[in-house]
Amino acid sequence: MSTVLKCIAVDDEPLALGLVCSFIEKTPFLELVGRYDNGVAALHGLHALPPGGVDVAFLDIQMQELNGLELARVLAQAGGPRVVFTTAFSQYAVEGYRVDALDYLVKPFNYEEFLRAAGKARAYAERDQAAAAPAPPEEDSIFLKVEYQLVRVLLADILYVEGLKDYVKVHLKSSPRALLSLLSLRAMEEKLPARRFLRIHRSFIVALDKIEAVRRLTVQIGEATLPVGDQYKEAFGQFLSRWI
Repeated sequence: MSTVLKCIAVDDEPLALGLVCSFIEKTPFLELVGRYDNGVAALHGLHALPPGGVDVAFLDIQMQELNGLELARVLAQAGGPRVVFTTAFSQYAVEGYRVDALDYLVKPFNYEEFLRAAGKARAYAERDQAAAAPAPPEEDSIFLKVEYQLVRVLLADILYVEGLKDYVKVHLKSSPRALLSLLSLRAMEEKLPARRFLRIHRSFIVALDKIEAVRRLTVQIGEATLPVGDQYKEAFGQFLSRWI
């Protein structure tokens, strides 16, 4: 995943501000979109940018008017960028983490230390992107090798799967004739989405939406009564707790 983070730097010391900006500009996955010599100017600058226009703010803590901790609290309330503090005073570290800072760099820090904090910011951004990404659409079918040809089988058509040594027998809703495929039951289990299918016995996988009745340790699917094996009782019980 290629992620470029838009950054601002805020520091009332010109040399320190210049150093942070130079570090940002030499880091390939960072882009400097604003530099400010006080917290108030930074706040105005952020308001002028489009929503989500800044990913990371590198903030000095001791500044006049609006210090870095105060600015971080304002940003957090507004759902603003993540914060990395840059300060000469290590005693602020605990307060920095209270405002959910990504990292805390104590001056003087070198580029290696800065890069480590920037890498942490990128990891968080990529994790957030992955969490926000839509889940890939679930496949509605699988392909099975049946009598020297590949056959497409709709998941919605499967009633249950029976294991027969090196073969599986796939019982279908649409046909009285089951499909026989050279495949282990374990391999078949891996092909089927766990949300829709459950292994209830060393010889059986069932389509959960095809279960018509449960009697003691058996399930009824059509005319078939299938046993629940001892080692599968717990998983089957969890399914039942959602079903009842």
